[in-house]
Amino acid sequence: MMHKTDVPMKKRIAILGSTGSIGRQALDVVRALGWQVVGLSAHSSIDVLEQQIAEFHPAFAAVADEDAAARLAARLGDVPGLQLLAGKDAARNLAAECAAELVLNAIVGIAGLSSTLTALASSTDVALANKESLVAAGALVMQEKAATGANLLPVDSEHSAIFQCLQDEYSAKVLTKIILTASGGPFYGYSPQQLAGVTKQQALRHPNWEMGAKITIDSATMMNKGLELIEAMWLFGLPPQQIEIVVQRESIIHSMVQFCDNSVIAQLGAPDMRLPIQYALTWPQRLPGPAPALDFASLTHLSFGTPDEETFRCLAACRTAAQMGGLAPCAANGANEQAVALFLEDRISFTDIGRLVEGCLLADSFAGGYTLDDVYACDAWARRHVRENI
Repeated sequence: MMHKTDVPMKKRIAILGSTGSIGRQALDVVRALGWQVVGLSAHSSIDVLEQQIAEFHPAFAAVADEDAAARLAARLGDVPGLQLLAGKDAARNLAAECAAELVLNAIVGIAGLSSTLTALASSTDVALANKESLVAAGALVMQEKAATGANLLPVDSEHSAIFQCLQDEYSAKVLTKIILTASGGPFYGYSPQQLAGVTKQQALRHPNWEMGAKITIDSATMMNKGLELIEAMWLFGLPPQQIEIVVQRESIIHSMVQFCDNSVIAQLGAPDMRLPIQYALTWPQRLPGPAPALDFASLTHLSFGTPDEETFRCLAACRTAAQMGGLAPCAANGANEQAVALFLEDRISFTDIGRLVEGCLLADSFAGGYTLDDVYACDAWARRHVRENI
């Protein structure tokens, strides 16, 4: 568990992936709190980033795509007090140089790993929306966290819910099970035959949440819930056998914990990511914010179900990877990132995603310890394996 420390009323915040869904909602929270933004990063969405720079006046901005960075530099000209970083290491360099008190990492995919490690190595607290950091290299991330004493604060609504339910140190000692909730995505209840005909447009329509394309597809395949299972193992120190997944279609109960006496505590809230984002930023305090209150008068129904892991093969594959350990979760994540990219390019079918992730895990044992070089090599191998087995 994390040790609570006093939180100043205002913090210096850096947001990596600021032009994406989580990044934009994080800026909603920061705007409402009146806190200082010292760093913003994007991959290539310079139109949005330019607007954010004009509003929040960060000392650093970073753009991973060098051509986009050059276009932004030409547009901005000489902005007093702004340092613009460019290239694939720009976000990592920003995390190292911006002197933030907290870095919110909302970069999508394994591309966010180096920034997580760099921020922790600088003894900077990290609000983690980049679950792939823990999925691909959980042992390395937790080692860095332990070495520096920096806090790792969950942003995913499910992990935030669990974190909120375990705020006293005694609760963690008598915890017996985590119950991760899942919306089930747009295809809950579908048969394998129905899934085979799913289109990209259908998969990109989530019933409850506004998210980016990659995470929306992951929710539709239930890969996202499998990644969250692995993330929860690292964050809360439980084996996969003590993590249950329950479908909660309304996305009102964000997750639950069960204790040794079989008592269960749940965290509820509107399906609005600004709630867990704000708690990660203000922890251990709670402050008024922009997310709406839960309206119990209109809340007439809460449903529960069990995910079909035979149909949603990505979720089953993540359970397999969690049991295998070592670099298996890294391989599953890399295979999925490549497969989702191919699906969004209309080069494979929806059900091919699960097939390709499963096939990658069957190709090796992935056992043993690993270095950061091993993580990147495994990720590259998994992507190549997917491309070769379309």
